Amino acid sequence: MAIALALASALVYGASDFFGGLASRRSSTVSVVVWSQLLGFIALAATVAIAGIHASAHDWEYGLLCGVFGTAAIAALYRGLAVGTMGVVSPLSAVLGACIPVLYGVALHGERPALWADAGIVAALLAVICVSAGDTQTALQARTRIPPGVTEGLIAGVMFGAYFIALAQTRPEAGLVPLLAARATSIVLLLAGSIVFARATAIRPERSDWGTIALCGAFDVTANVLFVSAFHLGGMISLVAVLTSLYPAATLALAAMMLHERLRPLQWIGVALALGGAAAIAGS
Repeated sequence: MAIALALASALVYGASDFFGGLASRRSSTVSVVVWSQLLGFIALAATVAIAGIHASAHDWEYGLLCGVFGTAAIAALYRGLAVGTMGVVSPLSAVLGACIPVLYGVALHGERPALWADAGIVAALLAVICVSAGDTQTALQARTRIPPGVTEGLIAGVMFGAYFIALAQTRPEAGLVPLLAARATSIVLLLAGSIVFARATAIRPERSDWGTIALCGAFDVTANVLFVSAFHLGGMISLVAVLTSLYPAATLALAAMMLHERLRPLQWIGVALALGGAAAIAGS
């Protein structure tokens, strides 16, 4: 059951990222993240109010920490999806988000990944190189060796890995409270950031993007609930996080169908390595 929920969360996360990145191409990244997070917060608050609150101070604290990591991850990812190629940015963030919890388990909990997991981590590193080097012509024209969106994808991946690790510290009895705390933290940080670093109008999306943002928020909160449910039903954090990191499959499919995105051959190799690396880690 935990594996099925983790895979379902991957599909829904992928759809959320696609619509978030799509909206960020017209509206500011801050506006997309703020409003999608706010919609999710309202839904979570209603659910928690019905189910009741059974969280300790420990759960709230790690929920707040998740909010910090999650805010940085989503902001970087949506920015990367907006300025770069979705088929490049999404796998990069996913494969780092998969590797970091595994490395955390090995370094601090004495876990020993199987051979397939080791192969998956190597594939992940090769994926980063292939994806980054795939758009050589564009990079030379821009006088930079890093294609647009790659840096944001790497930052998002590191933050997603930290988010998964922090969420794993909460208790099953806490239910959705850590997610509620994380969502509240995200909204406060994003609003504060928009006031300090941007204009007040930065949080006002284009009128045509409201529907897309609503879809993004609905998919995002659903994916988070599925992820927490998978973990609390007994799934190991390394396994659940890696299965969830397969979300680029949905993002890539939607980008190909709706945006007709095309990748260079070396980038396709990188994407395949990223998805294959995540699958190998999960299969171990």
